[in-house]
Amino acid sequence: MPRPAILLSEAAKRLLLELRTGGPASRSRIAARLDIGHATVTRLSRELITLGLIAEQEEPATRTGRGRPMVPLVLSGEGGYAVGATVHPGWAEIVALDCAGRLLAREEVPFDDPDPRAFARLLDAQLRAIAGRPGILPYRFLGLGIASTGYVVDTAADRRWTVEWVAGWRDVPQARFFSDALGLPVWVENDGTVAALAEYYRPAIITRYRDILVFFLGHGLGGGVIADRRLVRGEHGNAGEVGRLFLDPAARPSGLDLLHTLRRAGVAIHSLSDLPALLDDHGPLFAGWMDRVAGQLRHGIEAGVAWLDPGAVVISGALPDAPLTGLAERLRGWTTPGYHGAAPAIHASPLGSTAVAIGAAMLPIHALTA
Repeated sequence: MPRPAILLSEAAKRLLLELRTGGPASRSRIAARLDIGHATVTRLSRELITLGLIAEQEEPATRTGRGRPMVPLVLSGEGGYAVGATVHPGWAEIVALDCAGRLLAREEVPFDDPDPRAFARLLDAQLRAIAGRPGILPYRFLGLGIASTGYVVDTAADRRWTVEWVAGWRDVPQARFFSDALGLPVWVENDGTVAALAEYYRPAIITRYRDILVFFLGHGLGGGVIADRRLVRGEHGNAGEVGRLFLDPAARPSGLDLLHTLRRAGVAIHSLSDLPALLDDHGPLFAGWMDRVAGQLRHGIEAGVAWLDPGAVVISGALPDAPLTGLAERLRGWTTPGYHGAAPAIHASPLGSTAVAIGAAMLPIHALTA
């Protein structure tokens, strides 16, 4: 993997994580929480302010005595920005985030070419357009993350078995190929893996949990693992490849399976983007599908919980809010008979398909600060 654009000490990373998980805090409060000296926090904060990674909060300060009022420190996005990209059937999605995780830009571009060189040309044009936007400083570009729709088949050669609409990517070492083509630092990960990263960096998740499992229902079924705040890749780069639990396409809980379910019932539907318009008129069909899929997902969740003991399981995917929320509701309160330990919280993601592109953009940021 590429080196981060900015190299930080472990102490600096701990300070950034404290602000990300605990919110704005004074220097003295940070020193107490991290159990380090106030002078060290002052030095680290000065360095991070210079880099644009943190800032002093502009809101009115709280005065605690006769001296200088306490000024909370907050995360700042001025330190740089990163771009994430992925390919969907018929279109590509590109987002830009600042290093605090705020969305700077999002583009949906028609794209239907399995050749990675065509995608590299598209990315080059999009990166130039983003760099030219007001308020974005090109010299503060942190890197490009790409979500690949496939699992690793050759770790040494960095080759992945991708889906058909990007079949041309299968024979190339993707990270090296795109890095060489664009002349930029490039991170490549599975789409389910980066979706897990996007879900974890949501404030509602990162402030409450250190360990999560994510199930991503797109056209297929993927997932990702965050353990002790670290993105887990696995020995062969395929951690979270939960689709292998359902190798029979006819029984795989996925968005494509939902399309087939509706078509078998006589519903005219062409793509996942048509789902929101059908929810009101075909509620029983959706409910039946959610009942079945929740039962299937329980098996994968139970295995993951047994090994990781996560604080939360997130149901994410390229589906409307209603099916994701319905699945989460069906999974809440589920217990293993005879087992009395704590169960993970079950969350439905609000990010939709954009979780993949956001997670891809988080790869350079995570590499910098994790």
